[in-house]
Amino acid sequence: MLKIAYDSIYTHPLPEGHRFPMMKYELIHEQLLYEGTCTSENFFSPASVDPEWVLGVHNRQYFDDLLNLRIDARMERRIGFPVTERLVQRELIITQGTIDCCQYAFEYGVSMNIAGGTHHAYADRGEGFCLLNDVAVASNYLLARQLAKQILVVDLDVHQGNGTAVIFENEPRVFTFSMHGKENYPLKKERSDLDIELPTYCEDTHYLNLLFDTLPRLIDEVKPQFIFYISGVDILASDKLGKLRVSMEGCARRDAFVFEQAWKHKIPIVVSMGGGYSPRIADIVEAHCNTFRLAEKLFF
Repeated sequence: MLKIAYDSIYTHPLPEGHRFPMMKYELIHEQLLYEGTCTSENFFSPASVDPEWVLGVHNRQYFDDLLNLRIDARMERRIGFPVTERLVQRELIITQGTIDCCQYAFEYGVSMNIAGGTHHAYADRGEGFCLLNDVAVASNYLLARQLAKQILVVDLDVHQGNGTAVIFENEPRVFTFSMHGKENYPLKKERSDLDIELPTYCEDTHYLNLLFDTLPRLIDEVKPQFIFYISGVDILASDKLGKLRVSMEGCARRDAFVFEQAWKHKIPIVVSMGGGYSPRIADIVEAHCNTFRLAEKLFF
């Protein structure tokens, strides 16, 4: 059974002017139920993450500042919205959701978090709508519990996973792969284990050929026992922040290929949604729902 982390706190509204990014989480949940791709049994509500696992990745001072709402105005500007108690709690639950998904992925091959993919969070700071790095915390959980000896992070959000890259720059057991827009945020890129920078207005053929050539080779070379996949749909041509020209069909082919590689090699895979900023919320929801539909079709 496809198990999906989702809680009503995922849709907690931001102050006026910041609400749009949150709308998609509730709508994805509703659409998957409405069309029959999922039932209520597919969804689970995570608890709040144990601070032990957060502190395995994040700086204690930064984490304490988050919990006590001591984030200064400069960092709030980098994060992109005011930090509130409710938003911090939301991040703690999302992070636990990705950890919980790991257990379900071992059982079923795949599991998914409707939110997450907070790859701009560094060990000591947040930025780019990210407070805690859910994939980094979950990766550290797997390593600490000796549930995986080698992890591959496949980050196909249009923005580089800069926080993840720095967190694991000296950790050979986690290979970070980011394929992102060259002329997109962040302007100063970090160094992942493998970065592929995409030209502005990159279309389906070029995008998919790069992925088709790269991912099988990485799996052969890295030999991961676990994959985290950040499946941002901000690669769409309609995305107002993406700067690429990938079609809805191309985005679905991307997801299908990643799932096929994990399934073929029998590697458990956990998916976090990442970004999506098309002006029409329906485009964002449809692209994300495709990811869930494809996982359900291939694995179950």
